[in-house]
Amino acid sequence: MDRELALEIVRVTEAAGIASAQWLGRGEKNEADDAATTAMRTMFDSVSCKGTVVIGEGEKDQAPMLYIGEEVGSGEGPEVDIAVDPLEGTNIVAGGRANAMAVIAVADRGTLLHAPDMYMEKIVVGPKAAGLIRIDDPIEKTIEITAKMTNKRVRDLTVIIQDRERHQPLIDRVRAKGARVKLFGDGDVGASIATALPQTGIDLFVGTGGAPEGVISAAAIKALGGDMQARLAPKDDEELQRCREMGIEDTDEPLELRDLVKGDDAIFAATGVSSGELLEGVRFLGGDWTETDSIVMRAKTRTVRFIKAHHHLEHKPHLIMEEE
Repeated sequence: MDRELALEIVRVTEAAGIASAQWLGRGEKNEADDAATTAMRTMFDSVSCKGTVVIGEGEKDQAPMLYIGEEVGSGEGPEVDIAVDPLEGTNIVAGGRANAMAVIAVADRGTLLHAPDMYMEKIVVGPKAAGLIRIDDPIEKTIEITAKMTNKRVRDLTVIIQDRERHQPLIDRVRAKGARVKLFGDGDVGASIATALPQTGIDLFVGTGGAPEGVISAAAIKALGGDMQARLAPKDDEELQRCREMGIEDTDEPLELRDLVKGDDAIFAATGVSSGELLEGVRFLGGDWTETDSIVMRAKTRTVRFIKAHHHLEHKPHLIMEEE
């Protein structure tokens, strides 16, 4: 992939972030998601690539834009797989809460796992514990390994877990081991990535969440030198058949990072919609000026860029929400 593609992709997440942030706290999650999706799709037309959406808003008959199989990009440039979540955290934005982002992962054609829309068990660590975690290990052993490799006492280790009833037994075991637990609501892409960025103070991510989000997270973890293992968790025969249709015969087999993102290159970009662990949210500064906070990274070079940009909305009328 061309290195210029990374900066083009972040322009796409910026557009989605600005469009959806205008719905923050308005209680309209579908409108916020539609705004992000429309802005992302429009901006993709100017990106120099031949992209195919492999993880998107749903199947063609379920989503008018950014559906699985949709061709995006200018039609010139590298052939790539694209995984998108135009608004990771629709409920977050509707409720005016923290940690919503617009996210994209891009990789060479045929290298992203075509993860079906179902649950996935996940475990993620940063670079210091890479290669040492196993999804089948007891959480107590994983905590000990992570603490040792990060040179921390167990009591100083922070494990981030989604605040869901299904995770209560896991939360209880982490607390019984003596580690610190940080709970989050929606948006597990940002929570996963936080493990590989030392400034966040997060050491370990564990839990069950969306499979598409898992693949998007994996692109960032690969770029940051962290590690991730996962396992698809189909809830019924229909979901099991979907796995088989996507080439996954044995859903009990753990998926390693190289299974989620094959090859040695991937690009991940995200723009904050509301402020959270990873990024600041969109700020409306008055006078049509808007500020965005984004991150973009590439696995091949391990380059990570934090980008703060000012946008003048008078020159981007397609991103402005119509007045009621």
